[in-house]
Amino acid sequence: MNTSDFYYDLPKELIAQTPLEPRDSSRMLVYHKDNGHIEHRHFYDLCDYLKKGDVLVINNTKVIPARIFATRLPWTEKTQEHNTEVLLLKRLDYDTWECITRPAKKLKIGTKLDFGKMTGEVTDFKDEGIRNIKFTFDGVFENILEEIGNMPLPPYITKKLEDKNRYQTVYSKINGSAAAPTAGLHFTPELLKKVEDMGVEIAKVLLHVGLGTFRPVKETDVLKHKMHSEYYEVDEENAEKINRAIKEGRRVICVGTTSVRVVESASDNDGMIKSCKGDTQIFIYPGYKFKVVKGLITNFHLPESTLIMLVSAFIGREETLRMYNLAVKEKYRFFSFGDATLLI
Repeated sequence: MNTSDFYYDLPKELIAQTPLEPRDSSRMLVYHKDNGHIEHRHFYDLCDYLKKGDVLVINNTKVIPARIFATRLPWTEKTQEHNTEVLLLKRLDYDTWECITRPAKKLKIGTKLDFGKMTGEVTDFKDEGIRNIKFTFDGVFENILEEIGNMPLPPYITKKLEDKNRYQTVYSKINGSAAAPTAGLHFTPELLKKVEDMGVEIAKVLLHVGLGTFRPVKETDVLKHKMHSEYYEVDEENAEKINRAIKEGRRVICVGTTSVRVVESASDNDGMIKSCKGDTQIFIYPGYKFKVVKGLITNFHLPESTLIMLVSAFIGREETLRMYNLAVKEKYRFFSFGDATLLI
């Protein structure tokens, strides 16, 4: 299975640069797994496809302003201010984070960094620009980050985001993500209430989105790609909510690929969810047998990414490419601020 098997041609103008208002006004391509039928709707039509007893699984992670800039020390007249870019990926300890850095080749172990409101020191050297950085600061790290940090928008979004809350879901709660679980960006509080009022249960899980979700696949052979670990949690209440639905034959529909990765990581061989927390490196590609997920709400993903591979595992590679090529033809908006798909 080659990475190129998951390529499709996408015109640049279809990459969404800004979110739509209201959130649920985005288009929604509905794919029916039983017969391959495709419908073109809007996200506010979601309730037409849900039914009483369904469980909608959402990821309530919150994006932190994880993109920060520093000057390497010692400072000299030749040193450019803010000559180092750091993206916080995963908190390893109270004061230590795993980060993507640029330019990484200049950041050896022991390199000191000045972020203005705090300092940092490189303590571990990893591949592909990844470094562990230990921060020194006075006060609360999160408060400092709010002052100096920037929302970590993907590089394909070149327009400035006027309202940083538009890169958060309306149900975001627990700080820790370096990117948004973008399928959830389409929900409004009103739509969520409408979903619950019709008898759909909401199950909340957590996965802090990091490198495992958006790291590009550089291997030609898909099977050689190694996923980076990401932290996840499922508490007892929500595990039981999902398990009741499974036992009663009700549908479990995940909002986003991150929610899929949580429930599939937390499920046992019998397809039951365990209350648990830890790191997951689960890589879902065609051939994977889903134990829990019966439906999926997700956006349109980058060619040759692990995310389009997950969708291909769910509905088949050929059907995924057929759906994506049709979406291109119909001029859907792609990627983080783009339109949605509902796979049921």
